[in-house]
Amino acid sequence: MTPDELRNACLAFAGAGEEFPFDEANSVFKVRGKIFAISRLAGAPLRVSLKCEPELAVQLRATFPAITPGYHLNKRHWNTVVLDGSVPEDLVREMIEDSYDLVVAGLPKREQVKLHWVGLSRGE
Repeated sequence: MTPDELRNACLAFAGAGEEFPFDEANSVFKVRGKIFAISRLAGAPLRVSLKCEPELAVQLRATFPAITPGYHLNKRHWNTVVLDGSVPEDLVREMIEDSYDLVVAGLPKREQVKLHWVGLSRGE
């Protein structure tokens, strides 16, 4: 996955935007003011930090050496993924979507409706 592909994947969701609250090098992707992805798009190797269900986060870390606890983030709820090709791109895209969904699930119902969000697979 290239930096442009990562940016496009993060911005593909309703209400998603890119901001630079820390510095101009770190892209922070938010929905309704809440962070769902962080990446230094010019970094080598390219990495992205994503929100994750705690149990799944542990499983992913055990399966893929390129997935580690979130760098400078709550290690229970965030993973950092090195995009070196060792994690399948489809899985990375799924992780981005899951991160977005986790954030939107925490928004007030009226904001979810504005985003035309259908909820997580758990039936929310």
